[in-house]
Amino acid sequence: MEVPPFPKPEGLEAAMALQRTLAQRVILSGSLEGKKRLAALDASHKRGKPLVAVALLYHLEKGPLFVAKGLVPEEALFPYVPGFLSFREAPAYLEALKALPEAPEVLLVDGQGIAHPRGLGIASHLGVHLDLPSIGVAKRLLFGRLEGPLPQEAGSAVRLLSPEGRPIGYAYRSRTGVKPLYVSPGHRVGLEEALAFVKRLPTRFRLPEPLRLAHLEAGRALAALD
Repeated sequence: MEVPPFPKPEGLEAAMALQRTLAQRVILSGSLEGKKRLAALDASHKRGKPLVAVALLYHLEKGPLFVAKGLVPEEALFPYVPGFLSFREAPAYLEALKALPEAPEVLLVDGQGIAHPRGLGIASHLGVHLDLPSIGVAKRLLFGRLEGPLPQEAGSAVRLLSPEGRPIGYAYRSRTGVKPLYVSPGHRVGLEEALAFVKRLPTRFRLPEPLRLAHLEAGRALAALD
């Protein structure tokens, strides 16, 4: 697929300014009805090694179709700072996405969408950069608060609110008794539509299956560098 170059800001102030600018371009509406071909994105890194990113092309009816990888040398990585993950990982994701045989209809990203201090987590950043619908599915809460208690039952969801009380995503219990996932729209998808799409995904364990497979592939790719 065609991938435009990714700007690398010099320092956190420039990165913060770019996040605020791009956040204004995020579109929080759109249906994913009929979308079946997605790219699940996950990355892995170990000190002294390149960062490895995986784009797993997945069809909702056919299952996994293709795995592509991207690398960024450690010396070229943006510093690890919470809230600035996209500047560190996105270049490797874009390399992986370029290698896919066909473009996905949706990006499913291990990270935040708009549930981010400046409204531009990595799912939103990639969605805006590529002009593709995107959803963030994070394992940890970065920003916001739950509207209320989250039941233990599988499929339970509670809205995630900004400090001002604006809905920015959901805490979602994918399996009974497991830790929640944090689902937030990235770009070109509505709040409820993002959660509905994640709920449609096959889920054998805590992570939706496309992301779980991408996570495993990223771990294997990193181990192969040893």
